Amino acid sequence: MKNLSEIFGIKIDNEGLFKEALTHSSYSKENNLEYDYERLEFLGDAVLKLLISDVLYKKYPNYTEGNMSKIRSIVVSDAILFEICEKMGLSNFIILGRHEQKYRQLESVCACAFEAVLGAYYLDGKYKELIGFVEKNFNSYIEDVDKNFEKFNAKAMLQEFTQSQSKTIPEYVVSNETGPAHNKTFEIEVFYEGSLIAKGLGKTKKEAEQHAAYNACQKLGVIK
Repeated sequence: MKNLSEIFGIKIDNEGLFKEALTHSSYSKENNLEYDYERLEFLGDAVLKLLISDVLYKKYPNYTEGNMSKIRSIVVSDAILFEICEKMGLSNFIILGRHEQKYRQLESVCACAFEAVLGAYYLDGKYKELIGFVEKNFNSYIEDVDKNFEKFNAKAMLQEFTQSQSKTIPEYVVSNETGPAHNKTFEIEVFYEGSLIAKGLGKTKKEAEQHAAYNACQKLGVIK
């Protein structure tokens, strides 16, 4: 708990909350525990959205609700939460079942644990401290999404375009994986009506898909 407190920079009072926040359901089932991180994740998801909403409301006084909602939807996505978790080293704290250890680096697992820890901090009475934490750790992502929204929203843009043309959607296929299990790089190919349009690389499949979609949008003239 001391190490967890140090990486978040926020004191922990109720250690039981954080043990629960870091416990995956696979470990709970193996050890007949009555708790896992899912309830705290539910709470932390709402806490994170409120924190990000507060930052956006103050940072962009002239933005509409729609503008801020689009930015928030990407900033709180599993992909960005996973990236933050990796930088912080949070994945090392997640308690998994014996047969689930290989999923320690899984994007969704890390994102859920991150939200659960935020939920634990909220119940631990540290909401004010979380404001500073979010401003420090999410500001660069918020600005990047604001300036390069098309890059982060390329999959949706590509699908809207293809459906408008022929009512069909793109297909994404993993064409290659390189690197060790804990640090893979994925190559994704995106096809439209059976033809290869573009490729993309990423540390996760979702990231590679976004890059492939962005390259496809450029090739098709969706993004100038």
